[in-house]
Amino acid sequence: MSSSTATHESPPSIALEQLALHLRHTFTIARASEDVATTVLLTVKVGGVAALGEASPIQRYNESVEQVAELLQRLPLNGVDLWRFDDVIDLLPVHAYAARCALDLALHDLAGKRVGIPVYKLLGLNPERALETSFTIGIADLDKTVEKTKEARHLPILKVKLGSGNEIETLEAIRSVYSGRIRLDANEGWTPQGAVSMLKALKRFDIEFCEQPIDAGHPEQLRFVKEHSPIPIFVDEDSRTLTDIARLHGCVDGINIKLVKCGGIRAAIAMIHAARALGMKIMIGCMIESSVLATAAAHLTPLADYADIDGPLLITDDPFVGVRYEGARLRLPDGPGLGVVPSPST
Repeated sequence: MSSSTATHESPPSIALEQLALHLRHTFTIARASEDVATTVLLTVKVGGVAALGEASPIQRYNESVEQVAELLQRLPLNGVDLWRFDDVIDLLPVHAYAARCALDLALHDLAGKRVGIPVYKLLGLNPERALETSFTIGIADLDKTVEKTKEARHLPILKVKLGSGNEIETLEAIRSVYSGRIRLDANEGWTPQGAVSMLKALKRFDIEFCEQPIDAGHPEQLRFVKEHSPIPIFVDEDSRTLTDIARLHGCVDGINIKLVKCGGIRAAIAMIHAARALGMKIMIGCMIESSVLATAAAHLTPLADYADIDGPLLITDDPFVGVRYEGARLRLPDGPGLGVVPSPST
């Protein structure tokens, strides 16, 4: 559809809904716990097509579902060419990453639906290169940790949350019932020297890598940890947006990219290419989110080395069906756009 054709369409309409997603288990990391995660669902309707986007705002970055909804509700889309992604996204404040993410996803979903192809094809990616995802084991007492690990022991990769103490006992308990690959995420729970000592002690548990061992914002301390750790170091809180990448050069082995943190698919692709140019490995991650946002992230995994897209697996009431899980293998939907459809159970 040409730009001239697009201008004759009926004006776009916007609908917003808050999704309350209930977790299978209380989800605890070094900083906080939650039983219900709330996200913002965006629907953009134009020319008879309904396109979906989602944001899972993060309080740490002073973003909330109310703020995201207000920004999106006020979008001046009348007369705007929705094929011009960057121009449309720039109608939102530059630092409103969660709102920009929801809009970015809806624009990709809309474009794919208009031309009848999935987002991975729109981006020129091979769906057979989609990755296996890890499954997250949140912080809990040892009995609960073993229980959750037994539930997930058919999966080949676990991501274990640490950072509140009892780390060695936790890994001993997990390894007593699980022989697959393990990744760690300390969510800034350690000091630099403490991280080095802890990672040396945890090496015997055959750890693939450790994510965000120390407080974000200290690249030279990360460099110290990387240089002294026997386990590769990835970051998440330190790699929020494109502007974070350069300062991490030489300080980490890889980065975790989350669409809601950076502003969506287009922003994530820019981060991927920048990190690749600096020799870093790439993981595509997620928050607690529905299949709308998780499926958008899954479409990018052919560009990555690792995936941590288990949001839909952690909740009991996902209102959508999108990315499928064959064990841990991500299978991208072939439907147009994101390929996400309402769940039959909703």
